[in-house]
Amino acid sequence: MASGESRAEPAPPRVRLPIAGIGGARALIVPLLILALWQLAVNREFYSRGQLPAPLDVIAAGRELQDIGLLVPNVLASVERVGIGWGVGAVVAIILGLAVGFSRPVEGLLGPTLDALRAVPSLAWVPLFVLWLGIGETPKLTLIALGAFFPVYTNLVSGVRQIDRKLVEVGRAYGLRGWSLTREILLPAAFPSLATGLRLGLAQAWLFLVAAELIAASRGLGFLLIDGQNSGRADIILLSILLLALLGKGTDWLLARGERRLLRWSDTFRGTA
Repeated sequence: MASGESRAEPAPPRVRLPIAGIGGARALIVPLLILALWQLAVNREFYSRGQLPAPLDVIAAGRELQDIGLLVPNVLASVERVGIGWGVGAVVAIILGLAVGFSRPVEGLLGPTLDALRAVPSLAWVPLFVLWLGIGETPKLTLIALGAFFPVYTNLVSGVRQIDRKLVEVGRAYGLRGWSLTREILLPAAFPSLATGLRLGLAQAWLFLVAAELIAASRGLGFLLIDGQNSGRADIILLSILLLALLGKGTDWLLARGERRLLRWSDTFRGTA
């Protein structure tokens, strides 16, 4: 090598930040932006403080409810209703979804009716459930279960129908029939669609919760919403909305973690970094 030539220096190592840390920080951008716009709207007095309280006023309302023992019981009541309703709706949806997806005669028998019922708005069921089931917990849980049922059912039927026909034929060649074929072939192959349906069903359960708690509820976040409206407390209304959002996101995150763990064998595209 000539003396006038300079030896190339190795490039410095690239610093790689943890993807999880970047994703977590990115997820806070929109909430912080909304919080800033909210505080700006309060400072500019676009609405009165009675109509649009400041974020700190909402936190103070939460402390007030906690001090008098109303916050945690109402949150737990809503969580319990969603958990029971979602669980019951998901179990029924899995049973019917597997039956409809696997059998054309069952699809011809049940499919059109279930598709028609899916189009009925949630509030349309409220007066009928009150008339049939009274004003206790049963109509509330039934309405939430109904909301959770259809996303799970629809996604599972679609997932079963998208299974490679050769897998079913191989299972039958090995003597699998009925429940054994469902357990060994249909459920594992359709599980990604089922997991999506379970998450969508959980989101629907939280949506139907508010409609359910319109049925003469004396506790729950839906009750706090109505109580805040009747008493003119916008801070309690916003607190209830924020709690619903946080609980919905938290439960969806738990399901998503479970889904990733159960589907770690699946080599699917997860988006670009």
